[in-house]
Amino acid sequence: KQGPSGMSGTYCIRVQGVVDARWSDWLGGMAITTQHREGEAMHTDLVGRVPDQAALAGILNALYEMHLPLLSVEHLDGE
Repeated sequence: KQGPSGMSGTYCIRVQGVVDARWSDWLGGMAITTQHREGEAMHTDLVGRVPDQAALAGILNALYEMHLPLLSVEHLDGE
């Protein structure tokens, strides 16, 4: 297991809008869940294991290219 500088681990990335579950493989195998709460815009959570910062940057860049506003990135199992 890498230390904190490598930042491997499980992440939850939240974006505004909808990401189709079929994009999971292209987004590093992340589990994709879209939610809509009354009075709020739709958002999608992507949760999965990321091996390193390069992989995380790749996922974030892919979401950027899809023109999805980034709402949050959370490292779920950090030290």
